[in-house]
Amino acid sequence: MAFLQLLVQLFISFILLQSKHCLSSNQPPIVLALRTQKHRTPISTPRLFSTTSKTTDKLLFHHNVTLTVSLTAGTPLQNITMVLDTGSELSWLHCKKEPNFNSIFNPLASKTYTKIPCSSPTCETRTRDLPLPVSCDPAKLCHFIISYADASSVEGNLAFETFRVGSVTGPATVFGCMDSGFSSNSEEDAKTTGLMGMNRGSLSFVNQMGFRKFSYCISDRDSSGVLLLGEASFSWLKPLNYTPLVEMSTPLPYFDRVAYSVQLEGIRVSDKVLSLPKSVFVPDHTGAGQTMVDSGTQFTFLLGPVYSALKQEFLLQTKGVLRVLNEPRYVFQGAMDLCYLIEPTRAALPNLPVVNLMFRGAEMSVSGQRLLYRVPGEVRGKDSVWCFTFGNSDSLGIESFVIGHHQQQNVWMEYDLEKSRIGFAEVRCDLAGQRLGLDV
Repeated sequence: MAFLQLLVQLFISFILLQSKHCLSSNQPPIVLALRTQKHRTPISTPRLFSTTSKTTDKLLFHHNVTLTVSLTAGTPLQNITMVLDTGSELSWLHCKKEPNFNSIFNPLASKTYTKIPCSSPTCETRTRDLPLPVSCDPAKLCHFIISYADASSVEGNLAFETFRVGSVTGPATVFGCMDSGFSSNSEEDAKTTGLMGMNRGSLSFVNQMGFRKFSYCISDRDSSGVLLLGEASFSWLKPLNYTPLVEMSTPLPYFDRVAYSVQLEGIRVSDKVLSLPKSVFVPDHTGAGQTMVDSGTQFTFLLGPVYSALKQEFLLQTKGVLRVLNEPRYVFQGAMDLCYLIEPTRAALPNLPVVNLMFRGAEMSVSGQRLLYRVPGEVRGKDSVWCFTFGNSDSLGIESFVIGHHQQQNVWMEYDLEKSRIGFAEVRCDLAGQRLGLDV
């Protein structure tokens, strides 16, 4: 029986490789609606980062907005909704019915669902980039756990299943079927079926589906955006500016080699370039200090010296334009300590200095409402509290730069795995959705 299971796994792996080639050659792009799902209370996502104690630790990122896509899985098809996350590798779905879950995937109802034994090559070798090692459960199935920094966790077994995106049914895809555990955000978790891991790892959704390029565009005007799998070649899209992905030929203990890591080289506020040595942006000999582009994190976090310089310059250039919230103990989401008081009757934010993130070979401009975030439920008298959307990595205990999705609003973001680069260009994402035939 074990030998037969091994043959089945090898056959599925062969089909997967063949299907990847078929999907990536001359396949027209697949366009999906990308929704920004707002949460009444901040939810959390786990991240593995180098910490200030030079140990890899799980840290909790709180956010009020997640990006979600709808697709189908299984045979017959089941509707699922997944959080888009370029900072994770393994995709997973809730597979056990809970009283408050609106959406689960039922593996027992699918003819194409295949369990993965722990003796299979998939379990033994392809899981090496996952944050935690897999194990063998009593039924000798490949078992894994996703652990959160607040002591909650969810766990389940690895399995093969087919996913359908647009009109294309992909190959047998490895995913996690979550059937136990405890989450501190069960109310919000119930709104989605699971998570779509989109990093550079071999088990990421985009790699398993065989797409060597994907793009997304997040609108700031409504809850709609675009996720495009494949080549984006449109006359209305400006030429993209590209920055290369940082490659590490040798493994470093605190460098995530499957993250979308780019090189931040400086920051400019209006015409003023922050006076910082370039060395503060470069990963050290352990790999700590890398810059990651992450759709699963809402805001952007900078290492302490860089954050302090940006904060002081932004304060200087907005003096007399914005009223600072003078509450030293108020820190939004544990890392954002520059906040302002703004009248809720104001039709629009005042003119603000543009912050330019200077990457190797390309710049990303952050302006207007991408610079400030209105904190839900926070008021002082008649004023609303708005916070600067850049936070201090040191306050979270991490030694990484993280570029979150709030700063990526109204920017066409292209992830080119074939040429190891990320491209971006400013665009009205609500109009892009309309041009691509989405009902926005």
